[in-house]
Amino acid sequence: MRTLRSVLALLLFAAFVLPAWGAEPVTIRVGKLLDGKGGAMSDVTIVVEGSRIVGIEKTPRENPTWDLRHLTLMPGGIDTHVHIGWHFGRNGKLYDEEEKGVQKETPADTILYAADNGVETVRSGITTVQSLGAPEDAALRDAIARGILPGPRILTSLEPIADPSLTPEKIREAVRRRAEEGADVIKIFASKSIRDGGAPTLTQEQLDAACGEAKAHHLRAAVHAHGVESVRRAVLAGCTVIEHGVLLDAATLRFIAEHGTWFDPQTDLVFRNYFENKQHFVGIGNFTDEGFAQMRRAVPLALNMFKEALKTPGLKIVFGTDAVAGAHGRNFEELIYRVEKGGQDPMDAIVSATSRAAESLGLQDKIGAVASGLEADLIAVEGDPTQDINALRHVAGVMKGGKVVKNEVRCR
Repeated sequence: MRTLRSVLALLLFAAFVLPAWGAEPVTIRVGKLLDGKGGAMSDVTIVVEGSRIVGIEKTPRENPTWDLRHLTLMPGGIDTHVHIGWHFGRNGKLYDEEEKGVQKETPADTILYAADNGVETVRSGITTVQSLGAPEDAALRDAIARGILPGPRILTSLEPIADPSLTPEKIREAVRRRAEEGADVIKIFASKSIRDGGAPTLTQEQLDAACGEAKAHHLRAAVHAHGVESVRRAVLAGCTVIEHGVLLDAATLRFIAEHGTWFDPQTDLVFRNYFENKQHFVGIGNFTDEGFAQMRRAVPLALNMFKEALKTPGLKIVFGTDAVAGAHGRNFEELIYRVEKGGQDPMDAIVSATSRAAESLGLQDKIGAVASGLEADLIAVEGDPTQDINALRHVAGVMKGGKVVKNEVRCR
């Protein structure tokens, strides 16, 4: 396990020592460009000034700042569901401040662990995340935005709304409080965890209050919901996006699509990471043997649901992993699974993790595509992920907002 001292060293190294792709303005000649909207071009030059893309030249330059003709360039990935602060504490267990007498951390320790997760995430090619969420997310979000730490652009819900005993008015008060605290999105639990069976927890009136108040404050509402009833209630309440949906049927998926609600399913990484790291989770909260058995039963259900979702006309599927402790920096493994096991078209999978994800966050005018005027969030990968999605395992370079945060490009 990386110590906090080595975490700090990594942050400083990533922020100040890594070689850049060049001084501004930067020209990057690439062999293949995936624009994030489903289009592709060959042998083009991207021009970057400051934090933005200012041009895409179809006539290639002979003396670019960087010649990456042996690589594929695409927009940085956008993961719409992570928990950036989740980590294993000093005793190797999932850190949970409510576990009395087990382990304690200082606020500085906690933010350094979260910062380490941010470094791992951005260097893997994910340049924007939505963290759903914890109060501590705000400090990391703001530090990265100020440029003092490397990491992905972060949107956060801060503390989620999860207490089913709250009245509709109390829920509205909670939403207003999150808005005042600077939340970018409102996270609402409308069902139990899949480890507890996924049953509904909020009434229609409670969800109407939560999502209605969020909309009144111009905030999106992301709803944790696994089953038919909780999802239907959230959709009818006008909530923005359904998270998870493991127990959904074809009719409910059509219902989501008909109402224009976004859908963010998780099919693999969240489960696999829990199984691989069971010893670090078990004994904390609902991470029990029965909880793990419930998750194992959910794996084929999630895959079958995803296959049905792909067949649903008009369903707006985005990319989200629910990355927790142990999964940060492995985000693209979820996308690979969706293609290889779920049958998603590789280009559509890439779009779901770039321009479509940006649109779901309301950031389509800022990120998610390689286009003039957008932020220069770019990743260079070895191979062509539209031909072999496993190319996303080989991210050689990462630029976020015009600044290089990873450079392992091998010149040829």
